[in-house]
Amino acid sequence: MVKMTMIARVTDGLPLAEGLDDGRDLVDAEMYKQQVKALFKNLSKGHNEASRMSIETGPYVFHYIIEGRVCYLTMCDRSYPKKLAFQYLEDLKNEFERVNGAQIETAARPYAFIKFDTFIQKTKKLYQDTRTQRNIAKLNDELYEVHQIMTRNVQEVLGVGEKLDQVSQMSSRLTSESRIYADKARDLNRQNIGKCHNATPRAEMVSLDKWGEKALIRKWAPVAIVLGVVFLLFWVKAKLW
Repeated sequence: MVKMTMIARVTDGLPLAEGLDDGRDLVDAEMYKQQVKALFKNLSKGHNEASRMSIETGPYVFHYIIEGRVCYLTMCDRSYPKKLAFQYLEDLKNEFERVNGAQIETAARPYAFIKFDTFIQKTKKLYQDTRTQRNIAKLNDELYEVHQIMTRNVQEVLGVGEKLDQVSQMSSRLTSESRIYADKARDLNRQNIGKCHNATPRAEMVSLDKWGEKALIRKWAPVAIVLGVVFLLFWVKAKLW
């Protein structure tokens, strides 16, 4: 059965509509809604690039599609046919785009299209019983295939977002520290140049050689740090995906 339905804008995770009676008979409904909000947040940061995905969470599965920078998500029992779940989302998408398409980008408050709940409830009733002739025909529709849609675990998906956030914060911190280091190196270079001018010729040559080596290190150390962070980001993302 379809347990929950939510629609959000991908660019910022703003919730646009949801089924108003969702979760009334659902144990831990609030926990699942928090997972959905965390997923929308990850999508807004570009952490999950798939336009269609199934995500297992406890005895249920989140199914979502992304079209026109809008995410349409439903939560169903694990036993509910995947093909019907995605066809249900396709029906919601087509109607939502037809009715609200021109206003999606300008919506400024959460649940700006809450009246869409009427269509959600009407459509959900059509998909609840998998044994109706209508739904059996949809299950047998060979033109609509879902076998290649990826299925993942909710902790894995949400964990990817958290880890990438940590790496991004580390990168920002290292970049900031490298800039401070570069500024201090420039100040020290000026002081060394002044000392070299006041030294004897031989001492001046030795001092300049040492100063040149240190100058090269101070010049390229921040660059090396930044490049190392970039490579670290690519390596972490490759390992996680």
